[in-house]
Amino acid sequence: MNPENSETYINHPTWGLLYRICMVDENQDLFTTLYAQRLFFLVANDVNDIKGIKFQPIGRTEARMMLENRLRTLRRTGQSQEYDQLQSVFQRTFQ
Repeated sequence: MNPENSETYINHPTWGLLYRICMVDENQDLFTTLYAQRLFFLVANDVNDIKGIKFQPIGRTEARMMLENRLRTLRRTGQSQEYDQLQSVFQRTFQ
């Protein structure tokens, strides 16, 4: 979808505007509701599927674990700018 340092928003049919927290893997990103940041979604962009984008609701604990895994990956690969940005998002969202 987009690099770590760009802001991405997507419209969910029920929950409205979602904010992209981070990439999970090549075709999946972690999103949360824009204002409350209480509902989390794993969003898959499947170009082979007619529907295109799939929203999978996930719990707060699972979202936190995904974000922690992404932070570990960024730290391990030496991507310090992206790590610092995501660490800030982590603290605002989960602390």
